[in-house]
This record gives sequence, structure tokens and C-alpha cells, in this order.
Amino acid sequence: MIEKIKVFIDTNIPIYAAGQEHPNKILSIKVLEQVSDGKIIGVTSTEVLQEILYRYQAINLLKKGLEVFDNFLQIIDDVLSINLQIINEARNLLAKNFNQNIFPRDAIHVATMSYYGINYIATHDKHFRLFKHIKYISL
Repeated sequence: MIEKIKVFIDTNIPIYAAGQEHPNKILSIKVLEQVSDGKIIGVTSTEVLQEILYRYQAINLLKKGLEVFDNFLQIIDDVLSINLQIINEARNLLAKNFNQNIFPRDAIHVATMSYYGINYIATHDKHFRLFKHIKYISL
């Protein structure tokens, strides 16, 4: 029996899937369909959920953001908690990669993946390639 891979689903996947026509929309929908169909184990974090709410609030579309949040929670297999150890590791990643222009929220995602032993990510952000232990699922 082939073991399903566990994939960290980044914020941009549900946002593009729910958004207007864009080159990333179809690919994002396909990732969420793979999770929904049980082909991959889709996990995310409380930080990703916060980012969804924050983004939609920032563009005055909170009602839409609440819908995206709720729909994403129905599809995802697990939501990982963020703790002090993860935040400290994110801080260390930022310090170590000071000149790489990594956003704090993405450092939190990398630290979360490391903490929970997840090696695969579904995202449209290319800068995760700086971290050699992270593999992209093909989008």
C-alpha cells in the first residue's frame, strides 16, 4: 500500500482557489481537490487561518474571507498549532537568512513544518526553495 504524503497547504492556495480568474486559480483548486478526495493529507496551521482572515479584512472583504476560512476548514485534514518553540525557530530562521528577504509568516510556516516533520508544501511562493528540506508538490 502506498502511503499518502502529508502536505502543508499555504495561505495562497485557498485564496487563489476562491479568487477571480488568475493563472494560479485552477492549480489551487486541483490541490484542494486532491485533499478533499483523500489523495494527499492536507495540513495547515493556525497561522495560515489567521492570514486568510487578515488578508480579507485588509481588502474589506471579510464576509468573503469568513466563507473561504469555513470552506477551507471543511476540506483540510488537520490544523497544526503554533507554539513558542516554533516561534523561536522562526526567529532563528529569519536571523540566519537575514539577507534573503523572507517574511516572518513564511518563517513560521517553515518552522511549523520542521516541528511537525512535514517535508512537502503546496504554495505558489517560490522563496520556500531556500530551504532544501522542503519539497514542492507539483502544481
